[in-house]
Amino acid sequence: MQLPKWLHRDSERSEFYTDERCYILELHNSEQTPQVSLATARVEPGVTTQLHALKGVDEVYVLQQGSGVVEIDRQRQEVGAGDSVMIPAGAAQRISNTGSEDLVFHCICTPRFTPACYIDLEHKTGS
Repeated sequence: MQLPKWLHRDSERSEFYTDERCYILELHNSEQTPQVSLATARVEPGVTTQLHALKGVDEVYVLQQGSGVVEIDRQRQEVGAGDSVMIPAGAAQRISNTGSEDLVFHCICTPRFTPACYIDLEHKTGS
């Protein structure tokens, strides 16, 4: 039986480790809905993610567990479970886990995240 266009099933979904120094579980990222993607990120204690920006993509972190310090365009702020962080497109960003448990948060990207939008600011060479 063919599924309706409005239903997307992904039974192969699994968490993976990224060069950004965190684990990602993509909950929804489909060409069918280019306006949004949703993932869960997990940062281990003592780890700071890679300084990066997303070209043309706004991002919202919704913190579920743990505590840390988020940095957006050189402005730092302590964050914890229940906080939401709005990150404008092109902003330099990273997050540090300052707690003793995993820092877990949802990442909502508008439009949807694609690898082409990711800009590594730690290893960027002059151009």
